[in-house]
Amino acid sequence: MTVTRFAPSPTGHLHLGHAFAALTAWRRARDAGGRFLLRIEDIDRARCRPEYTADLLDDLAWLGLDWDGGTRLQSEHMGDYSAVLADLQSRALVYPCFCTRADIAAAGSAPQGPDGASVYPGICRALPPYVRTARIARGAPHAWRLDMAAATARAGALSFVEEGQGRLACAPERFGDVVLARKDAPASYHLCVTHDDAMQGITLVTRGNDLLPATGIHRLLQALMGWPAPIYAHHRLLTDASGRRLAKRDFAQTLRAMRATGMAPVQVRAAAMALSPAEMGSSG
Repeated sequence: MTVTRFAPSPTGHLHLGHAFAALTAWRRARDAGGRFLLRIEDIDRARCRPEYTADLLDDLAWLGLDWDGGTRLQSEHMGDYSAVLADLQSRALVYPCFCTRADIAAAGSAPQGPDGASVYPGICRALPPYVRTARIARGAPHAWRLDMAAATARAGALSFVEEGQGRLACAPERFGDVVLARKDAPASYHLCVTHDDAMQGITLVTRGNDLLPATGIHRLLQALMGWPAPIYAHHRLLTDASGRRLAKRDFAQTLRAMRATGMAPVQVRAAAMALSPAEMGSSG
């Protein structure tokens, strides 16, 4: 059975790009007679707001989307993610990192990962266990980083199935020792999304192609935890007239603003489809 999901973060109101992503996942599930799930990725305590969650649920219902079962709020399942982190800690696959951004910057230039971010230079990777323990006991702020060398050695060669392209090799080591948890966010996106996709039985992940490189990290975590790997279908991102990606931070026109102008749900759905007809298809 095909099981898809839409997993927005309630850090602002939904825009047309979100409508496109939601409709894509919804259509794929409904056309296959499968299930479409809704997950709210609200682990960012500083930016996520409950009023945005309420509004996005309202927007999706207004758009005509229905989902199967209840809505999963990640903030209600932090114990699940802590258990995953504890498992990785018990196998020495993660280590505490006490570096500040200034510490990392002072270490000199570092190569960029596939996401454009600097690759962590490994300052804390070689700290002796007694130093780590003492610092944590003193209450030193720290993050937990995946020991990429140890993790990839444990997992071996990895690949994933990209719809339309077949099986692709992935190289998570290009990202370096990624953060899986920190004080202000006890679980990272990478950890939560892979856990939830496995726990919810997601078989097809449809998402923007900006996340295509990160699939290597997700496949690594899946391999380490013994989780199944879904099929992936990355689609292009919707852009504005200048070619810039639609984003909340750039104040892309929201669905609520479209509603306020009197646009009907069918018009908004048609607008999303018109921007990418080959990907959206004509059903739904």
